[in-house]
Amino acid sequence: MNLSKKKILVTGADGFIGSHLVEHLVRQGHSVRAFVLYNSFNSWGWLDESAREITDAIEIFAGDIRDPNGVRESMKGCDVVLHLAALIAIPYSYHSPDTYVDTNVKGTLNVVQAARDLGVERVVHTSTSEVYGTARFVPITEDHPLQGQSPYSATKIGADQIAMSFHNAFEIPVSIIRPFNTYGPRQSARAVIPTVITQIASGTRQIKLGALTPTRDFNYVMDTVRGFEAVAASDACVGEVVNVGSGFEVSIGDTARAIAEVMGADIEIVCDQQRLRPEKSEVERLFAGNAKVLELCGWAPEFGGLDGFKRGLKLTAQWFAEPGNLRRYKSDTYNI
Repeated sequence: MNLSKKKILVTGADGFIGSHLVEHLVRQGHSVRAFVLYNSFNSWGWLDESAREITDAIEIFAGDIRDPNGVRESMKGCDVVLHLAALIAIPYSYHSPDTYVDTNVKGTLNVVQAARDLGVERVVHTSTSEVYGTARFVPITEDHPLQGQSPYSATKIGADQIAMSFHNAFEIPVSIIRPFNTYGPRQSARAVIPTVITQIASGTRQIKLGALTPTRDFNYVMDTVRGFEAVAASDACVGEVVNVGSGFEVSIGDTARAIAEVMGADIEIVCDQQRLRPEKSEVERLFAGNAKVLELCGWAPEFGGLDGFKRGLKLTAQWFAEPGNLRRYKSDTYNI
């Protein structure tokens, strides 16, 4: 599919990945409608920080992914839907699982039902590497078993199945993109990399973390964004699930030490018990197999391997270290 003449709806456009995706699509010359969460402050989330040439070029739709009528209205006149709107914090899913079912499962149902009714040409649904749970084999391919080790991952498994069921039952042109551990500027402090960076940038040298031994496959946000564009444009990805990951794993402890290295800081890591997941809920290992996405749409990471990871960390740390950005984060408070 040639995206150049298509109207693209991005749900979750006000969030971390969504805002970067909107900016990238606009810079590529695409026509974009940004679905942001309605609020009385008329905030567009991270899009409020975008350059004027970005915000002038996009159409904003304020609504709620849980509302089927609003979702349908937002999609009218659009050819492609990139569906990112979701609740994603794992600890908060222990606290409020109902909201995850409503947002992630029912929200996805609203998207694919509206796409069916309106004859949308392409839906790219966002999954997560968390649906795999602890790796049973590595690298993790798209055929790996799905394991709901948290309410969050369980709702994302459900959302994935809803999306693919509409492809199978109604021939809706759905593709599922499964990003691994995206990081970069604007990420919430509920994630480990911003947690470490903001503590160091605020002058702390005793860094509070949860489990240090689990490994993750970290993907710099611009690689993830390019993955969305590539999957959306690929006819071969319709009806398929594709991993988007760097193909490189690193432990949480080594991640913290790599951040300290790029920031020129000597740190001591201490375990904060409240940051630990329940034992059976902790995902011990994530390591992406990305051969399929390369084969189907030619995507490959630009920030892969240890060198690429450190380049991405440096860019991320530079953004967070800016005083105006750092002030947005409460580095001394655990953010679930």
